[in-house]
Amino acid sequence: MNRKRSLALFQKALELLPGGVNSPVRAFRAVGGDPLFFERGAGAYLYDVDGNAFLDYVGSWGPLILGHGHPEVVAALQKALHAGTSFGACTPAEVELAERIREALPGMERVRLTNSGTEATMSAIRVARAFTRRDTIIKFEGCYHGHADYLLVKAGSGVATLGLPDSPGVPAEFTRFTLALPFNDLAAVERALETRKGEIAAVIVEPVAGNMGCVPPRSDRGAPEKGFLEGLRELTRKHGALLIMDEVMTGFRVAYGGAQERFGVQGDLTTLGKIIGGGLPVGAYGGRQEIMSLVAPEGPVYQAGTLSGNPLTVTAGIATLRLLRQAGIYPELERRSTKLAEGLRQAAQKAGVAATVNQVGSMFTLFFTPQTVTNWDTAKTADTARFGGFFRAMLERGVYLPPSQFEAAFVSLAHTEEDIERTIAAAEASLGSLDEENRKEKRENRN
Repeated sequence: MNRKRSLALFQKALELLPGGVNSPVRAFRAVGGDPLFFERGAGAYLYDVDGNAFLDYVGSWGPLILGHGHPEVVAALQKALHAGTSFGACTPAEVELAERIREALPGMERVRLTNSGTEATMSAIRVARAFTRRDTIIKFEGCYHGHADYLLVKAGSGVATLGLPDSPGVPAEFTRFTLALPFNDLAAVERALETRKGEIAAVIVEPVAGNMGCVPPRSDRGAPEKGFLEGLRELTRKHGALLIMDEVMTGFRVAYGGAQERFGVQGDLTTLGKIIGGGLPVGAYGGRQEIMSLVAPEGPVYQAGTLSGNPLTVTAGIATLRLLRQAGIYPELERRSTKLAEGLRQAAQKAGVAATVNQVGSMFTLFFTPQTVTNWDTAKTADTARFGGFFRAMLERGVYLPPSQFEAAFVSLAHTEEDIERTIAAAEASLGSLDEENRKEKRENRN
């Protein structure tokens, strides 16, 4: 592939931006090579500045469930654009969007819009601390809830991608009220709640982890013990702590009502991300009325944002949620995603490559490890060097995956049957080339 213009842009960006990027994972440090610069997206495809086309399984990190540039979303945005880009005041559309969110997630009796998922989780934790009058929170290793100082504790994805255990610049005092426990380990949560009785304000969890790769919660279906989410719900109620469901990634992605609909477990507070804005910058948090009544101006917990409820964002969100409400959308999306996940499993087996594929709805990750991946420790057994080789091989075949072993990939409604089949064929060829390289390396070592 010709990447001349991307390379030139990256060299210029290195002079202007830290690492040449505005978000760390874009730098391709975890997979090798130089990043691509994209200039447009259409449907399931991204097009770079050199004219190369790529099947996109990043989808702006999840929110583009309809694909790039859906005509109904674009039309709604064009109409809104002519009415004004920002008012810093109340609009009818923000009321409609909040109403649609509450309809999908009934536990969000009151909703506050923010500008990002990070803002949403920061604010939800602030409200939880005020409501319980406690300071300590529990999070899970490998789960990322935004880049707030006190949440950068064993935070998975971006931090893991760069090989940093935490982030410099975060005082120890800021994290002393954050306990990081193993994902899918109810016993550890129970011990912490008992040991720190009366101190835990909230447990915050990605109901399906997406920032150590896609890792589902342990289910209670057919199992002798309660599932992970069901257990968290029971334990937090018992100990007077709140359960915060961080659905920035899973909300409207794994079901219309998010993971809470899919698994039948409702949080006290919920956070949402860019999918409710059609991929534009937005976040939201909400929960029971008695909790959310603490938020200013109704209550004393302060949180504000000039661009919160931005008319462009909420218009795109309304158009997106309206389309997702149509019958048959999620079963079809799951069918295509399952076909892709199974195709990847078979491709790895055919190539003799040790790999595990996790999938929940339209989220998936191919881990280069023979182990079943259930938490951060098992995710870390993955061969990141081999993933880097696979990523580069797929890129050469026109398939754009997340440039990190520890990030979930996403199927959109724009991906056709032919796109899925093409991706599986590319994976077979790419994994086959990795296997051949491995055999070559072994022969060279013997000689």
